[in-house]
Amino acid sequence: MGLPNASADLSTEVEVDAFRRLFPLRFFEKHLLESIRPDARPLGRARDTTIALGAVASANGSALAKIGSTTMLAAIKMEVRTPSMETPDEGCIAIDFHMPPICSPIFRPCRPSEAAPVVAKQLSDTILRHANLFPRLFIAAEISGMINLKELSLVSGKAAWMTYLDIYCLDADGALFDAALLAAVAAFSHLEIPVVSLNDDGKIVLSEEQGLSDREPVNKEKRKVNLGGIPFSLTCILHKNYILADPTAEEESIMETSVTMVLDSSSQLVSLYKPGGAVLAYTSAIQDCIALTRQRVKELQKVLEEAISGMEVD
Repeated sequence: MGLPNASADLSTEVEVDAFRRLFPLRFFEKHLLESIRPDARPLGRARDTTIALGAVASANGSALAKIGSTTMLAAIKMEVRTPSMETPDEGCIAIDFHMPPICSPIFRPCRPSEAAPVVAKQLSDTILRHANLFPRLFIAAEISGMINLKELSLVSGKAAWMTYLDIYCLDADGALFDAALLAAVAAFSHLEIPVVSLNDDGKIVLSEEQGLSDREPVNKEKRKVNLGGIPFSLTCILHKNYILADPTAEEESIMETSVTMVLDSSSQLVSLYKPGGAVLAYTSAIQDCIALTRQRVKELQKVLEEAISGMEVD
């Protein structure tokens, strides 16, 4: 008796799926009229977010961040280098963003993703807070960076930390920068600066790697990096009069106008990024995006604090 209904339901599902593939924009706009999205989220709600600290045992700091299906793995390695003559009392941070073919079916081996260098530049500009950022596309505030590079100095003019931050996209399902930034922030929250000592040649080296644990250390113990003005971001899609927070890859491909807001932990605007698009970002739309981002910052702070507390308990 139940077979006819089951057959009818299956037929309906096939028709809906066919309509979604053939007319994706119309499919989404039908949902927007009801202020709902195909994944059942309200327009202003972000996807479920999780953070796992210490995901890479061999790294000095690491984290796995997931926003919906979008997954980022961030790992930090540190080594002692001679600082530059221009900044003798500062360390250095190098940031790289990787998008291997496994992260999305649209990427192919041996073909670099166009998005990777863009996201890497955004991450560098946000974490280090450079002054002249994308003059027409990126508006940056005069705010100090998340990390004081002077904290990475060991001996002025002689030794400082070179910090390598690598972020790997494992699943690219939209809002790549948001997830990458969250993974980076979480990795720096997990980072412990190693103990270093002087070797027989008078060079500063890692105590554990060189077997110099019995020597007097240059820095007394492993320590955390002091993070100031921690940045969090939210990408929104602008489509007609609608604002969709935290878009999926499908939504980004269909509705091409996006804007990314970055606020720090005190809800101060750090940057605004709008890479073109057909929809103009009017003041009212920007204000609505900032309001959504402020709410999102509170959510992300709570997720990060819970992850850190979980590590301390372990």
